[in-house]
Amino acid sequence: MKYLVTGTAGFIGFHVAQKLIDRGDEVVGLDIINDYYDINLKYSRLEYRGIPKSEIQKGKIVQSTTQKGYRFIQLELAEKEPLMALFEQEKFDVVIHLAAQAGVRHSLTHPEVYIESNIMAFLNILECCRFHPVKHLVYASSSSVYGANEKLPFSTSDSVDHPISLYAASKKSNELMAHTYSHLFGIPTTGLRFFTVYGPWGRPDMALFLFTEAILKGEPIQVFNYGKMKRDFTFIDDIVAGVLKVADRPAKPNPDFDSQNPDPGSSKVPYKLYNIGNSNPVLLMDYIKAVEKGLGKSAKMELLPLQMGDVPASHADVTDLVRDTGYKPATPIEDGVKAFTDWYLAYYKK
Repeated sequence: MKYLVTGTAGFIGFHVAQKLIDRGDEVVGLDIINDYYDINLKYSRLEYRGIPKSEIQKGKIVQSTTQKGYRFIQLELAEKEPLMALFEQEKFDVVIHLAAQAGVRHSLTHPEVYIESNIMAFLNILECCRFHPVKHLVYASSSSVYGANEKLPFSTSDSVDHPISLYAASKKSNELMAHTYSHLFGIPTTGLRFFTVYGPWGRPDMALFLFTEAILKGEPIQVFNYGKMKRDFTFIDDIVAGVLKVADRPAKPNPDFDSQNPDPGSSKVPYKLYNIGNSNPVLLMDYIKAVEKGLGKSAKMELLPLQMGDVPASHADVTDLVRDTGYKPATPIEDGVKAFTDWYLAYYKK
């Protein structure tokens, strides 16, 4: 099988591409390598997979020096014609679209970036899948779409019409756009609502990275909502396993779909949504304790109110993921955080 994986200089895409290569699939990785966070980490991810920084230039496909089944291209997804040409040339079997402008708080100050990177880019992906049909389009949504919902656990059968950040709104828009293309053109699409992903090679803008960096420097960490937060932290290996389980199972129409009482998570067309989360929410303070244990150093804390766009709790209902794929994320927080801190200390030579 030939896969296009977008966002392979990013955290999740980096890991997904590797797992596909390990099992013998052919992968074309794509990323624009923007400067939302440290581009050196992005280049390091690529170099770790045998893509030399010196060989990367926009629009050029680069063959991995260490992995035969992996090639990489730097491309801007918001530019339709080069993307369409790539689809025509490569004839992908499956697309796993993980590239996006991430970050809830960043969307408060840079809203236009989210329209270009998350809406226009996704439209171009859909158009490419329309004119160069694929067996399955899998794309990253987010637990942020649950927004103002307070009923826990969050279910894909719940209405998600009250986003509280533009990032969340852009991800909800992706789900709506995907359904439209599944309906009009029969493209099997599956959206994955990820819940607080963490692990080695993670994003520097996320709490685990920020906590680790500050603790090692002896600086206070910012603890929002005065520590009274619960998150369904999900280890990267669990996310990747879930992505591949779903990717191998193209979305199909729901034979029991009731148009009089529609289920938002499925459809009478080949469209599906899944939560991928640990389904075991952890108190933020317990998360911090795991970081302290992994580093062997105590944290200084600056307790702050809940930030705009944040939710106080998240909890994934993964019933349909387990039912349909037989898979449930299960890595304990202590094990996952230890894997991250070990990687961080080795990567930054601390």
